[in-house]
Amino acid sequence: MRFPWELLLLPSLAWCLADDRVLHGPVFVQEPSHVMFPLDSEERKVKLSCEAEGTPKPLIRWKLNGTDVDIGMDFRYSVVEGSLLINNPNKTQDAGTYQCIATNSFGTVVSREAKLQFAYLENFRTRTRSTVSVRRGQGMVLLCAPPPHSGELSYAWIFNERPSYQDSRRFVSQETGNLYIAKVEPSDVGNYTCVVTNTVTNQRVLGPPTPLVLRDDGVMGEYEPKIEVQFPETVPTSRGATVKLECFALGNPVPTITWRRADGKPLARKSRRHKSSGVLEIPNFQQEDAGLYECVAENSRGKNVVRGQLTFYAQPSWIQKINDIHVAMEESVFWECRANGRPKPTYRWLKNGEPLLTRDRIQIEQGTLNITVVNLSDAGMYQCVAENEHGAAFSSAELRVIAAGPDFSRTLLKRVTLVRVGGEAAIECNPKASPKPVYTWKKGRDVLRESERITISEDGDLRIVNVTKADTGSYTCIATNHFGTASSTGNLVVKDPTRVTVPPSSMDVTVGESIVLPCQVTHDHSLDIVFAWSFNGRLIDFDKDGDHFERVGGQDSAGDLMIRNIQLTHAGRYVCMVQTSVDRLSVTADLVVRGPPGPPEAVTIDEITDSTAQLSWRPGPDNHSPVTTYIIQARTPFSVGWQAVSTVPELIDGRTFTATVVGLSPWVEYEFRTVAANVIGIGEPSRPSEKRRTEEALPEVTPANVSGGGGSKSELVITWETVPEELQNGRGFGYVVAFRPYGKMIWMLTVLASADACRYVFRNESVRPFSPFEVKVGVFNNKGEGPFSPPTVVYSADEEPTKPPASIFARSLSATDIEVFWASPLEKNRGRIQGYEVKYWRHEDKEENARKIRTIGNQTSTTITNLQGSALYHLAVKAYNSAGTGPASATVNVTTRKPPPSQPPGNIIWNSSDSKIILNWDQVKALENESEVKGYKVLYRWSRQSSTSVIETNKTSVELSLPFDEDYIVEIRPFSEGGDGSSSEQIRIPKISNAYARGSGAATPSACTLSAISTIMLSLTARSSL
Repeated sequence: MRFPWELLLLPSLAWCLADDRVLHGPVFVQEPSHVMFPLDSEERKVKLSCEAEGTPKPLIRWKLNGTDVDIGMDFRYSVVEGSLLINNPNKTQDAGTYQCIATNSFGTVVSREAKLQFAYLENFRTRTRSTVSVRRGQGMVLLCAPPPHSGELSYAWIFNERPSYQDSRRFVSQETGNLYIAKVEPSDVGNYTCVVTNTVTNQRVLGPPTPLVLRDDGVMGEYEPKIEVQFPETVPTSRGATVKLECFALGNPVPTITWRRADGKPLARKSRRHKSSGVLEIPNFQQEDAGLYECVAENSRGKNVVRGQLTFYAQPSWIQKINDIHVAMEESVFWECRANGRPKPTYRWLKNGEPLLTRDRIQIEQGTLNITVVNLSDAGMYQCVAENEHGAAFSSAELRVIAAGPDFSRTLLKRVTLVRVGGEAAIECNPKASPKPVYTWKKGRDVLRESERITISEDGDLRIVNVTKADTGSYTCIATNHFGTASSTGNLVVKDPTRVTVPPSSMDVTVGESIVLPCQVTHDHSLDIVFAWSFNGRLIDFDKDGDHFERVGGQDSAGDLMIRNIQLTHAGRYVCMVQTSVDRLSVTADLVVRGPPGPPEAVTIDEITDSTAQLSWRPGPDNHSPVTTYIIQARTPFSVGWQAVSTVPELIDGRTFTATVVGLSPWVEYEFRTVAANVIGIGEPSRPSEKRRTEEALPEVTPANVSGGGGSKSELVITWETVPEELQNGRGFGYVVAFRPYGKMIWMLTVLASADACRYVFRNESVRPFSPFEVKVGVFNNKGEGPFSPPTVVYSADEEPTKPPASIFARSLSATDIEVFWASPLEKNRGRIQGYEVKYWRHEDKEENARKIRTIGNQTSTTITNLQGSALYHLAVKAYNSAGTGPASATVNVTTRKPPPSQPPGNIIWNSSDSKIILNWDQVKALENESEVKGYKVLYRWSRQSSTSVIETNKTSVELSLPFDEDYIVEIRPFSEGGDGSSSEQIRIPKISNAYARGSGAATPSACTLSAISTIMLSLTARSSL
């Protein structure tokens, strides 16, 4: 018996199977959206967009309100590239719900629904309205009653032909269009007209005027608020939308409107209140904005409250869509689609655009679809539709059912399968076929029978265990189903197994050594072999870890591992892994590395005194070599790094974990660490202990460099170096200063309660100038007094000199220099004289800005330099000592000489003849404000030396007897009473190879050349007189 579907191998199906990567069912690229079309639009055409892809190209048709749109019956309709165009649209015929349907040979899909609505606004049907008569103070409502319309409206009112504004008394509802006046005043009398605007078409119409008059039968008394405009009890709002809540009350006095949340939460900062607070607007609505809102209207007569619930809703949005599925016949299909939405969406399924219901093989449960024992009739386009009251979402997928005979064209058997003797061979047989075929295997021409060694899986794979050389040969897989038979052949080759001949052995090594772990094998040489090593489960990268690891051996059957400069981190398990195309095996070795000990742990200060600390610790890892000794180190804020300390016992063996540190300084913060050592070396130090301060003790160290002297009259100044903090031995550290006149017995004492004190000044009129005192400085702290420093002699302060120097005289040496002379004071001074201070200033300057220079000792003259030429200077001299300066001498005046000539000698010419060099130059003329030229200085030197020789002449030439075998540098400058004038440029005279040569000075900054000297004989001859 043959099944009906066995006869359905149509050419079109075979064509689909041949190129199913390109052909596919319809998929929407663009789906229609809602359209609001203005009836008065000049564009008399509506377009509903739709575009679908697919191969073959899909055919597009449309439905209106569930009925096919017949394009042939109504010329106004046309479909252009899938989109529906409606010419001269009619609101009666064309308004409704549209759907786009796309179909090709694989099936049909339907688009989401899109509504076409027509926006319009008709005129008001009545021309007059009755007069409204109210009392003053009464609330009032004027109804707008807009005319028939479609599309959103906005409302406004005209009062006496002028726009009516809104304030706390007036409110226009954008929901109804009605005008509300909370409390009528005489100014409200007049005509009111409702203005209605369609926001889609922008069309505006005016209603008939409504007259408002005041009644004359009295005034309305005060009354509590009456809320006339209120929002619904439930206001559904979508995510991201802007929600507006209206609330307005009539009342006398005019009520105030406030808004709040019933749950006590503050209103969102983004919320806004319009004008009289009659509208609460919440933009970009989110789920946290949902809740119960209250509008409170209040005046002096009372208050009223209305409430409404803002609820959050969301159209369905996909979490999980369905995807295309290609399945073989008789298999099962399972699809699941899931969507978010508020309220929770429901699901329905479509096949080729038609509803799909549960029956027989098809099971539908909410968003899941399960089809069992698939056949060709199940092929098509499926859609999952998730919908709630606010919208729907469509997800489409194609189910393609494959029916074909076995085909090995893309999944041939592996041409050669390699396996080792004793191993397991697996040959896959995976033809493309639908439905699943029946499999038969042959070795050569013989059909294989299943046995303990040979099995054939349901999927057709052949498995042979415990392979022998006899299993070598060709194997053929034969696949058969209702649509045909096909086969494919491959070869099984059996190889000798790989065996390890020299495995690595576990070793015990010391840090710094190098070793080789062997790994040598025998294997089938027709196969490639690969060696790899792992260390503690991690593959060794020989490029990255090449500093320590290297593959050695040099043969294809050896993969030895060399480990150089072994460290503690190299201890562990090493695995040599060998792999060929038919097998893989591994061998293991453990490496124990002995090294210096690891750091001790938990160093603790158990007890501490002023000079000792009791420590304990736990041993760290010994790294396979017992600890022989422990060393204790300490650190303070005053030490340079860690320092070894003395302990009891002096030598701490490896079995001792406590020790007493001795020789510590009192009242110093210490931290300790321990270092372990063994026969291999010294290990890393432990972590530092906690910081602890030693106890206080009497101070023992005295100040250094006790000295002094100087100061003011009747003072004894004593100085010393402070004792460092680490030697103060406790809190409350200070100094005791003791002093007495030299030769006396009784000491005077002063206490300075500051550790930073380094100077003490004793003032007393009885202290004679420069008198000797014995001085010593002691120390103390909270524990008591310590020792004094050795006594030393310090002199009291000098008294300033009391008499001025005598016989002041000054003379000018040049334009810049003055020499000053004086004599010691004629009368005896009470103070010692240590030197003299000369004060000088220009006549044009102020005396308080005068400059000063000092001499030392008995020197009674000095030279003042760097002065200004042709300037009058005033000078005075004082004696000084450590106490200060004495009275000034009488002031003397001196005028510096005129400046020297500013023009350098020019037109310098030199000649050489018979070992002589003759220089000539032009006479220099002094300017009016310069001192007259008295002569010239000729400066010359070897070009290789820095020392210069000088000769003077009152002529404008000079003759030099110089050797010719050197280069000379020469320059000439005038001199006068004002000093030396400007020099000429340097002239280089080169060494001369013949007896006669000439040269001249350069007129540019580059010097002429001149030269040489070993022995110099000078002969001067005057050529012209000044």
